[in-house]
Amino acid sequence: MDFELSDNNYIPNLFGIDDKNIHIIEKVNNVRIKYRGNKIKIIGAKSSIKNTKEEILLLFEEAKKGIDIDEDKIMETRSMKILEINSQDQMDLFFQTKKRKILPRTQNQKDYFQLLNSKDIVFAYGPAGTGKTFLAVAKAVASLQQGTVSKIILSRPAVEAGEKLGFLPGDLKEKVDPFLRPIYDALYEMMPYDQVEKKITNNIIEIAPIAFMRGRTLENCYIILDEAQNTTKIQMKMFLTRLGKNSKMVIVGDNTQIDLISKTDSGLIDASKKLKNIEDIGFIELDQSDVVRHTVVRKIINAYEEKNRN
Repeated sequence: MDFELSDNNYIPNLFGIDDKNIHIIEKVNNVRIKYRGNKIKIIGAKSSIKNTKEEILLLFEEAKKGIDIDEDKIMETRSMKILEINSQDQMDLFFQTKKRKILPRTQNQKDYFQLLNSKDIVFAYGPAGTGKTFLAVAKAVASLQQGTVSKIILSRPAVEAGEKLGFLPGDLKEKVDPFLRPIYDALYEMMPYDQVEKKITNNIIEIAPIAFMRGRTLENCYIILDEAQNTTKIQMKMFLTRLGKNSKMVIVGDNTQIDLISKTDSGLIDASKKLKNIEDIGFIELDQSDVVRHTVVRKIINAYEEKNRN
């Protein structure tokens, strides 16, 4: 398919340095793109050609507005098109942080966004790379910056793969930090490093193992429990009952990665069964189709699931 863009002045921004953006568009759409000046040729399957052309034209309109075109913008535009998110829906389907705008990339992520916007407690479970923790942190940071909560609390079970906090060197922060690295990584994606560190120092962002939640009532907070499959039933009940006024909770985990001695003791599995009929609680299951990390991650998950089936 051949077509032309109306103005050459915006092509450098659209295509990127050394055609970086072109290569990204080719990869995600499984096509080849050739161009000379403002004339573009797309080679590939018929449906892929059509989708690629539409995405390029949408990105061209963004470039004309002076918006920088990069990988995030390409994926954002593609997501809005695939998920049929119009400009009115978009207001409810993105989280704006100081560093970036976060949009869903898949239908399940779109459903996850809607639950995060509408439910007091959300359970999200699925394999690595599906965005379950990343999107929860994005919503928490957006809520903090909008002033709808005054604090973010991030927690994880402190016992994983046989290690216990008492056997690890250092103070509490040094002991807990390795367990919370994925959450730190997500925070740094949403906020400048110095702001994250300042908010942790000022206790606006609190990071603690689940055991430190006992006896507290958490009000005006956005609370995230990561790796929830490694909580016991008792821990999960204790954690959920900490919810106070004007607070939200997101519980995320992967039922295939349980490190407890008895997998049947997982608080995530138990809560999913016992609480599924409570209207104020939302549940979302993400799968390999929602993996937004490197494409090889999806292939790895598929290979393991296929092995388990055989």
